[in-house]
Amino acid sequence: MYNIIYSSGGVCASEGFFADGVSAGLKKENAKDMAFIYSDVPCEVASVFTTNKMAAAPIRYFCSLGNVQSNFVVINSKNANAMTGQAGIEDIKEVLSHCPQEVQNPIMSSTGVIGVRLPKAKIIDGMKLFDLTKRDSASASRAIMTTDTFAKEIAFKVSLSDGSSFNIGAIAKGAGMINPAMATMLCFITTDAKAMRAEMQEVLDEVVKTTFNAISVDGDTSTNDTVFVLANGKSGSYEREAFKEALFKVMHFLALEMVRDGEGATKLVTYKVTGARDDREAEIAAKALSDSLLVKTALFGEDPNWGRIASTIGASGIEAYEEKLKISFDNLCVYDRGEILFDAEMEKKCAVVMQHQKFTISCDIGVGDGSFKAYGCDLGHEYVKINADYRT
Repeated sequence: MYNIIYSSGGVCASEGFFADGVSAGLKKENAKDMAFIYSDVPCEVASVFTTNKMAAAPIRYFCSLGNVQSNFVVINSKNANAMTGQAGIEDIKEVLSHCPQEVQNPIMSSTGVIGVRLPKAKIIDGMKLFDLTKRDSASASRAIMTTDTFAKEIAFKVSLSDGSSFNIGAIAKGAGMINPAMATMLCFITTDAKAMRAEMQEVLDEVVKTTFNAISVDGDTSTNDTVFVLANGKSGSYEREAFKEALFKVMHFLALEMVRDGEGATKLVTYKVTGARDDREAEIAAKALSDSLLVKTALFGEDPNWGRIASTIGASGIEAYEEKLKISFDNLCVYDRGEILFDAEMEKKCAVVMQHQKFTISCDIGVGDGSFKAYGCDLGHEYVKINADYRT
């Protein structure tokens, strides 16, 4: 038995962790643009990265290190250090050579514009501003933002039946280039649980499937998607199932925050697919719905165009039949196994549902017991404006 309760402090909620954000002159108007996360003892590290074949230099550099322990992560915004070749990796090595002496096997993570070399001098000078005694998770969270409109952090305390407890906390960024296969997102999770790397990696691989791999804003997969979990073991406490549920709570919350903050988004929509041939086919259909531009624009226009839902399911390639499909907006069924229930009165009711900031589109495929939930948002004028001007 265990109990999980909300806590405060983000990545600093866990014992022995420190964090802060500083301004290195990468962003305009002296905004915070670099952050660090530091543990006063070495950490086991688990990770998940982008599926994009053009993975950025920080990911390639970390993967070259092998299964090392680390106690320091430095993060910069405004520059992705992607498509920079071996020179990008060498830039990371030079930057990390200037880390504080307390640091062991430092990790670097970056987000921003692709195809531009790191401004090494600014980043090295920025690291000189780091105070490893600071515990300001909120400041670190703000520093890693790009097109995000709000900072994202969460923490929990987990109490076990033997009277021991551990903490888990996180910060994240992400609002655009969000696609099922992770997003243009960075997520840094800290815990003082005494978790071993191999088991922590197994748990992370399981949890990411229904959290960060189940969200979509615009259907694009970034070069820099990263999740790090750092465990320093200082609590001396651990239990696999409790850790897995706590990790799910952290990642699920942050995943939905990213969709809610989707560039120009006004809706957070859950796509609940049931009755598919198996879970994999349910996942395919749910992600097709969350990714569909036609569906997203209908959401933005608050148009309950259920025909686009049916069409997207039919085009997804799963086993599906017109006479077995059922579609609902929240609890309002608009199509029931061949019967169209979408009259003028139903359209008005559904339009009201679509005015809500959160709602669910449910699709019962009617051929099996497979199920999956995906999460998405609408797509409107503001998204085009943000991304048309991204580099300027």
